[in-house]
This record gives sequence, structure tokens and C-alpha cells, in this order.
Amino acid sequence: MDPILHVVVSSVIGFLYLFVVTKIMGKKQIAQLSFLDYVIGISLGSIAAEMATDLDRPFYYFFIAMGIYLVLDLVLTLTARKATFLKKFVRGRPIILVENGEIDYKNLSRSKLDINDLLSMCRAKGFFDLRDVAYCIFETSGEISILPAASAAIAKRSDLGIEGERPSLSKDVVEDGKVILPALRQIGKDVLWLKERLGEDEVIKTVALATYYEDSDELRVHFK
Repeated sequence: MDPILHVVVSSVIGFLYLFVVTKIMGKKQIAQLSFLDYVIGISLGSIAAEMATDLDRPFYYFFIAMGIYLVLDLVLTLTARKATFLKKFVRGRPIILVENGEIDYKNLSRSKLDINDLLSMCRAKGFFDLRDVAYCIFETSGEISILPAASAAIAKRSDLGIEGERPSLSKDVVEDGKVILPALRQIGKDVLWLKERLGEDEVIKTVALATYYEDSDELRVHFK
């Protein structure tokens, strides 16, 4: 096979195979990564890239290697759900960086962070003064969670004695002129109801977006 054609075919096949493997591993691969997810993701990407350009070794060697990483990830993930000690080893554990408004320098050092890192991460969460932070926890995902001090806490409706309405989701029932049947079923409606509100198919095809609001029984329409 021509080398250029080999690279093209191998790249496409490797991409499709890697896509399937990632789908099996779940959305955690595109969310905040743990150490294990990071290692697996980097390894799979490296194997797929080498498969695309290596003209000497059979392509199925690379499929086997990626399959092994997939199995290892699934085994470790499933085992960690049952074994707490393994979960802590693989995923790590949250670390308290600020407790009762005081910085825990020992934990800060364990987290491989310095004061500037902590202050920067707090500012990214909207806390520019450490006096407003009661607790700051360094999560296993690399993000921080902050419990505000009492003086900086946001007042809730319940604190003010105000009754809140039951929240409800909006549903997009038409997108780019196409009826979204699953959304209609979720709100207990059908196409006939939609046509009564909008008109026949010719009108629906001119709709860019139609959103149904359950709390007000309103259908808000944006035309192209």
C-alpha cells in the first residue's frame, strides 16, 4: 500500500476505534480528569498517533494495546467502587486547604500548590479575600470547592421567608425546522398539538427554535 494512503487509512481507522473506546469508558474522559483518566487518555492518544504513522508493524497490534488499556481502566474503575482503599489510591482524596479561615500550609504543600496558586483559584471562584472563606477543599479533579464564611454567604429564599415556585425545565420542541419528538413526549404533547400552536409543516419548517415552558404553558418561537 502507498505510504500516504496507509497513513490516511490508519488515521481514520484509529480515530474511529479510539472514539468507540472513549465512548465505552464514559464521559469522565472529557470531564475533569483524575490521575488514572489522564494516564489512560495520554496513552490511548499516543498509541493512535503511532498507529497512523508506523508502516512496519501490523495495525492490529495497536488495537490490542488500546483494548488492554480499555480493560485496565474498566477493571480498576469497577474494583475501586467496591474497594475503598483502592479508590483512594487511584483517585486520590480531597484535601482541606483552608479550615475555619486559616490556611493549612502542610496540606497546601502536599497538594503541590503555593499561596499564589491558592489565591488565584479562590479568585476564579469569586473570593478575593480569604476572610470570606470558611473552608476550601482541593478536590481530586484539581478544582477547589469553597464554603463561604457566614458573613459572605449568599442569602437564600428560605432565609428571607420567601416561598419559591417549583422549578421546571424548558423543552426545545423544534430546532432548525425539525420537530423534536422525544421532547414532545416528555411534556406529554404530540405533533398535532404542535401544529395547532404553530401551523402546518410549511410554517414549522420556517421555525429556527421553538421552546415550551411548562410553568407558564408558553411556546416561545424564533423564526429563521
